[in-house]
Amino acid sequence: MKQEHVELDCCEGVEVHQELLDIVNEKLPPEEILYDLAELFKIFGDSTRIRILFVLFESEVCVCDLAAALNMTQSAVSHQLRILKQNKLVHSRREGKSVFYSLADAHVRTIINQGLEHVEED
Repeated sequence: MKQEHVELDCCEGVEVHQELLDIVNEKLPPEEILYDLAELFKIFGDSTRIRILFVLFESEVCVCDLAAALNMTQSAVSHQLRILKQNKLVHSRREGKSVFYSLADAHVRTIINQGLEHVEED
């Protein structure tokens, strides 16, 4: 991803627009919610977890197949799946000796697709 240096213009003086601040303060979620949202986006900050989610876009997958698809050890995949599960991004179910993982809900796909669309735009 190419980064450009962008110079930002700043105000020449200080002028507070109180009516705008009132609207912003009314709409701004509580600090705890903003913190949780920032933590959620940190989970998407790891390319291995993104790769796992892309595999799960296609199908429910057992840990063995997921490790093979990503050319990783089961231990490494399990570590990342634990993080994804703790953050409610994937579900698991046991069938015999295998554990199968799937996306937790449609929101996960939407978040990834929106991010992908953003990074692919010119």
